[in-house]
Amino acid sequence: MDFEIRPCASMEDVRQAITPIGYYFGRSMPDESQAERLTRVLPAERVYAAWEGGRAVGGLGAFPFHLTIPGGRVSAAGVTIAGVLPTHRRRGVLRAMMRALLDACYRQGEPVAYLWATEDTIYGRFGFGLASFTAEIDLPRERSAFHVPFANAGRVRLASPAVAEELVSPVYERVAAVTPGMFARSSAWWQARTLADPSWRRGTGGDLQCAVFESEGRPAAYALYRMNSIFERGLQTGSVTVIEAIGQSPEATRSIWRYLLDIDWMARVKASLLPLDHRPLFLLAEPRRLGFSLRDGVWVRLLDVKAALSARSYQAQGPVIIEVIDEFCPWNAGCWRVGADGVDRTDKAPGLRCDVSALGSVYLGGFGWTQLARALRVQEVFSGAAAHADALFQASSAPWCPEIF
Repeated sequence: MDFEIRPCASMEDVRQAITPIGYYFGRSMPDESQAERLTRVLPAERVYAAWEGGRAVGGLGAFPFHLTIPGGRVSAAGVTIAGVLPTHRRRGVLRAMMRALLDACYRQGEPVAYLWATEDTIYGRFGFGLASFTAEIDLPRERSAFHVPFANAGRVRLASPAVAEELVSPVYERVAAVTPGMFARSSAWWQARTLADPSWRRGTGGDLQCAVFESEGRPAAYALYRMNSIFERGLQTGSVTVIEAIGQSPEATRSIWRYLLDIDWMARVKASLLPLDHRPLFLLAEPRRLGFSLRDGVWVRLLDVKAALSARSYQAQGPVIIEVIDEFCPWNAGCWRVGADGVDRTDKAPGLRCDVSALGSVYLGGFGWTQLARALRVQEVFSGAAAHADALFQASSAPWCPEIF
């Protein structure tokens, strides 16, 4: 190996470490302001780089998150900025960085890692499993009528993103605290990430807009969006691009989406990173007009099987014994008894056998053991074990992460 893997020690190190991933977005080395914004939420020592001849040829980092899982929250590593320069591909650079990063996360007590995969063929070999779907819509405004008209019980007001945090962050937190896949946002995260509006983020859209729905005088839902106003021969052909629309109740969610669908001078409403059980899918009179499509969402990796499974809640079912195969983190390998009364190693025969990536797929409740067994990703040693595990691991809602980190 002709490169050195080590954590960053300065902002200049971070600036170099994020250069490889920036290359694939058509950008040259980021300036100091971009590195400074990142280090507000990602400490330099949590960014690893592959160094060769005094420059970074690869980078990888992990945000310190509190991830919502069924029944609570757990410390998690939000893996990000994974990139290797094309001049150094297929030389083990990513594997070496992943080895160093995940080992460090495990040592500091983060039992779970998760990420958004730029390529879905990469991360399975490191033990990550597809854990959720995310949806996209592209809706003509004239086909956006709800199946039942309703009278709004509140009002919507616009707020500048510069002062929006105090209005929208409590709404987000109430939803995030009970939605597997979401993570707690710090004030630094709101300012440096969610509400930041640098020009390179806008694409063909306009400035970041924030609308807040208030019920009984208090914020109950909000939307962050951009408008792309285009006219062709006097006809409106532009669109509203929804970045994030969150309500703390079904009624509030309905109201904020009705606001978005009714913005004048826009021909379409587009959104991505939506939950699988997206509310407008059932609110609309013509749901097929949404153009509802799915893609993979977050991928999850259990770094410490006992700690991660112990942090999760289970239904009142008898335990199941799972044999876990884990080549990248061999300390997880073996048989585990999982039940509502606890998680422990066991010498008893397993009912299910799987790679650790399958545990990542079922961890947030997005996929079931029977699904994975039918896809030959899980071996059912005893008949009925997968159905029993499904009942044990059942979650009340589909996992959702509303932003790519």
